[in-house]
Amino acid sequence: MTSISLPIFGQGSQPAEQDGVELEYLQMPQEMMTYSMPQISTDLNAEDLAQAKSVLQQLQQNLTAFPSVSAPIELTQLDAGNRRFIDELLGEGEVSVICSGKQEMRIQESVLAGVWRLQALNDRRQIVNDALEVGIIPQQLSQSAFNGAAEQIDTYWTVVPKGVMNSPPLLTELNAKIAEYRPGGEAHTINLSLLPQTEQDLTFLEQRLGGGSATILSRGYGNCRITATGTKYVWWVQYFNSEDTLILNTLEVSGVPSVACASPEDIADSDGRLQEILKVYL
Repeated sequence: MTSISLPIFGQGSQPAEQDGVELEYLQMPQEMMTYSMPQISTDLNAEDLAQAKSVLQQLQQNLTAFPSVSAPIELTQLDAGNRRFIDELLGEGEVSVICSGKQEMRIQESVLAGVWRLQALNDRRQIVNDALEVGIIPQQLSQSAFNGAAEQIDTYWTVVPKGVMNSPPLLTELNAKIAEYRPGGEAHTINLSLLPQTEQDLTFLEQRLGGGSATILSRGYGNCRITATGTKYVWWVQYFNSEDTLILNTLEVSGVPSVACASPEDIADSDGRLQEILKVYL
């Protein structure tokens, strides 16, 4: 029987070029976050956790009731011990959000996907409101990300800056997709990594789109940094590998990019995990 050798790809698998240049491969993400049971301080006595128990029981009900919309669960009134228990039990998950504006909001997904911690900060960056919310994405983010944003991109200019070559047609495409988009509709993505864009093109896009009020970091397989622009429904979505090298650069027209969102399956899984946690700790 004749053996068949399958092609091998990767560093060192291809013959050297005549000019001595070696083919280089971009380092891909190496780590992926996985769920693990939270570690709780041993000095927390369950008899002192009536407040936390009430919060977690309500959270369980909200998870079970999804996709029905539940009111946020207020945590501001918790004493220090109960708050610490909630902090340690829920931990920090993959997605973090900062919303600027009239009042800064700090949003953190917990280790239970689809369970979000929302904290409002005052001018001195002190927490003035603290709550838990169950959902694909917090309502606060989807409602406020584009407060004050332009409805369309300004495509009027008399002179295109030197070095700008391919970005003007993209602005026209984005304007058409913004006009078509309806909340909950299908996202439209422009992959800048596959297009011939100069540095001046990217700067021109950034200037025309403007700056928004929400920044999201999704840490799953590598890092994804998502920034709301100053134009309604337009997000700048950038994927980085574990060495913080940009590997994918996109613009997306959507309510909130799906990479930052939990799925219904995630929330159902979190419902089961919280049931297991409650059996262990309370």
